[in-house]
Amino acid sequence: MRPAMAKENVAEPVNTDCLFCQFDDASVNDILVDGNEIYVRWDNFPAAKGHVEVVPKRHVESYFSLTASEHAEIYALIKQAWHRIQDQFQPDGYTIGVNEGQAAGRTIDHLHIHLIPRYEGDVADPRGGIRHVLPGTNPDEWLGR
Repeated sequence: MRPAMAKENVAEPVNTDCLFCQFDDASVNDILVDGNEIYVRWDNFPAAKGHVEVVPKRHVESYFSLTASEHAEIYALIKQAWHRIQDQFQPDGYTIGVNEGQAAGRTIDHLHIHLIPRYEGDVADPRGGIRHVLPGTNPDEWLGR
């Protein structure tokens, strides 16, 4: 059975129990860049120095439910965050990702896009990048396919 598609532009009211809906609370959200509809916060459990999350201010679970203006602001703010992270941490690369749905690993049901700086040597073999979240993704086996 295929999962139901996200309804376009449908948002729940702000959820006071949701970490990401509490964007005005500096005790739980340390904001790097603030926009009208989107904000960028430092990740509370960073995978690397400079790891941030790009988050809509309205309570929305799915990337596919974003409005056109939210998409545009995400692009603008992720670029601003990238410049700030570049200046502060000088990473060698980035991983950008969304865990769309619980099957993909989402643990907070409010959309957030990870911008994770990457550094030479942070993993032994970075080839394949995010493909490593699934089994059977050894880059040495790709040539034989």
